[in-house]
Amino acid sequence: MTLDELKQVTIDYYVNLLRIKKSEQSINKELDYQILVQENKLHTMGVNTDDFKSILN
Repeated sequence: MTLDELKQVTIDYYVNLLRIKKSEQSINKELDYQILVQENKLHTMGVNTDDFKSILN
C-alpha cells in the first residue's frame, strides 16, 4: 500500500467516525478517543484535519 492509499483509508475511517459522532445522542468517550487517535495519525502523515471537522456542524 502506498502512502497516498494509506492516507485515503485513514481519512475515510476518520470521516466515518465524525459522522457517527454527529449522529450520537449521548457522550461516548470511546468514540471521542478513536477520533483523537485518527486525528493524530493523520497529523503525523501531514494531513490537516480542520476541514473535516465541519462535518460536525
